[in-house]
Amino acid sequence: MKRFFQPVEKDGSFKKKPTFSSSPSSPSVVKDGEETTTTTADEEKNKKKEPLKFITWNANSFLLRVKNNWPDFTNFIHNLDPDVIAIQEVRMPAAGSKGNPKNPKELKDDTSSSRDEKQILMRAISSTPFRNYNVWWSLSDSKYAGTALFIKKCFEPKKVSFSLDRTASKHEPDGRVILAEFESFRILNTYVPNNGWKEEETSFQRRRKWDKRVLEFVLQNSDKPLIWCGDLNVSHEEIDVSHPDFFSAAKLNGYIPPNKEDCGQPGFTLNERKRFGGILNEGKLIDAYRFLHKDKDMDNGFSWSGNPVGKYRGKRMRIDYFVVSEKLKDRIAACEMHGRGIELQGFYGSDHCPVSLELSENNP
Repeated sequence: MKRFFQPVEKDGSFKKKPTFSSSPSSPSVVKDGEETTTTTADEEKNKKKEPLKFITWNANSFLLRVKNNWPDFTNFIHNLDPDVIAIQEVRMPAAGSKGNPKNPKELKDDTSSSRDEKQILMRAISSTPFRNYNVWWSLSDSKYAGTALFIKKCFEPKKVSFSLDRTASKHEPDGRVILAEFESFRILNTYVPNNGWKEEETSFQRRRKWDKRVLEFVLQNSDKPLIWCGDLNVSHEEIDVSHPDFFSAAKLNGYIPPNKEDCGQPGFTLNERKRFGGILNEGKLIDAYRFLHKDKDMDNGFSWSGNPVGKYRGKRMRIDYFVVSEKLKDRIAACEMHGRGIELQGFYGSDHCPVSLELSENNP
């Protein structure tokens, strides 16, 4: 979602101290449009079984967070020490000069301004703790959307792809998908298209098509458990928004869609919520946060907050998720929102706060 304000930032407090890998970045090989990583003998010896701690965050411009909020966010990552960090709304353009094909895996650096911006970003993620991660990008042609996936170097995925089709070499439009496959599960990082307000602007159609493709992906890839995370741009139930009546009645410039089930705040229309529920039910997926937190939490039970000045002040939604296969249900140890209050403490400059998931060890 979009924001037009500068929120108040405040550090979160977490007890666990990080441990860092000293292994160098491992090489990768591209085969059949997918990126497969390789490991050295020493890395293999020291490698843990699988990632257990995950963070997802819509940064609302990763570069701006680096420029304005990096010490606080770095401290947050230091303390929580996640194995995987999924970022949405990177908003850095893909490599490639004007008029030429773009490379969504690489940051643009063919102009002086883009080189400067890339240098700022790369310098930030080359420092502790981010230097202990490998990073994959999926970027838009412009400063729009885009995703990134940071994975600790001791957890090399078997392969990484950038499309819901898995075998396709091209990236999803706007860099909305990164899919990493491990031995025992897959993790899917997505920045889901916003539903928009008007049918005639084709945003409704785009979102319906997206939801259909996600359901097909889940059903066709049920051979391994799935961890699906990111800004999913939907609040499933009334408990997932602070003011259900406000969001149900919301409209843009007085416009009312012909179908009443398309009415209301994007992300809280009946059609979106029904389709999301269908994906969960048919795909045998669990909303990890709601699985652990049954009651409404008006203080820190939401991941997105509206402008603290104006009619959206105090209006909040839970649209950032960890959704996991039912096979992983008994391993959900924790799933938390790390921001609180209408002044956006713990949002680190974004209008979204980080969300974490922790799984227990897999004991077959």
